Amino acid sequence: MENSDNRPRRSVLFMPGSNARALEKAKTIDADTLVFDLEDAVAPTAKAEARELVAAALTSGEYGHRELVVRINGLDTEWWRDDLAAVGAANPDAILLPKVEDEAALHKVSEEMVWHSTDTDCAFWVMLETPRGFLRAEEIATSHDRLTTLVIGTNDLSKELRARQVPGREPLLHALSQALLVARTHGLHILDGVYGNFKDEAGFEAECTQARDMGFDGKTLIHPSQVEAANRTFAPTEAELEQAKRMIAAFDAAMVDGKGVAVLDGRMIEELHVAEARRMVRDCENYY
Repeated sequence: MENSDNRPRRSVLFMPGSNARALEKAKTIDADTLVFDLEDAVAPTAKAEARELVAAALTSGEYGHRELVVRINGLDTEWWRDDLAAVGAANPDAILLPKVEDEAALHKVSEEMVWHSTDTDCAFWVMLETPRGFLRAEEIATSHDRLTTLVIGTNDLSKELRARQVPGREPLLHALSQALLVARTHGLHILDGVYGNFKDEAGFEAECTQARDMGFDGKTLIHPSQVEAANRTFAPTEAELEQAKRMIAAFDAAMVDGKGVAVLDGRMIEELHVAEARRMVRDCENYY
């Protein structure tokens, strides 16, 4: 199943909702998506101020091409309803729910949103961060028609599993692969978890490459310095893009000649190869 929303989400940068300076700087950061965070990045005493700042940011019209998402507080807290009341009418592109473990969470948020927004285009994103969430990933993926995106919370998952955070992420690969299977089965976007050491450029790029090769659409980020590498890694190179265009042209020419396959540079080209080439070209056309 294919999701019809083709906007890029190579770099998805979390911004603390209580930091006015960071929200201002975000207007110049070349990220595909900004997640205004009302949850982990905001102290309990700063929640009210953060809501006001985020609502103002959403309605400013000053973030250009960037997709704007709000991460609300968990549904087991006293804050999530106030979060929706503050930002719902500001029409974010999506609401991100943390630590989702069952389908009830999305319905609860959807019912609450009715009171605060008439925007039925606002998507829901969910974070899979706990063993129970991953085990129920398919139930969650099919729970609401406004759900478009799964976000992996690798730090919390590691903690819950008592797993060590090691290069290559071997302890997490089963969970990551399971989430990918669910996302692709149900036409959802899927974003890899954050890399905590933003000064470790080599380690970050290695993890981006691993996530790209596994099939993730992009990576969540904690620092602006990570944006460039994520954008570069999750986009095809010029050579890859040119090869995709050649593949499409060869296949289309073969179809005109009544052939079911094409040959390019000694390689057999079938419909499945061309479908991926067309997706690559289409996605690049959506880059700003």
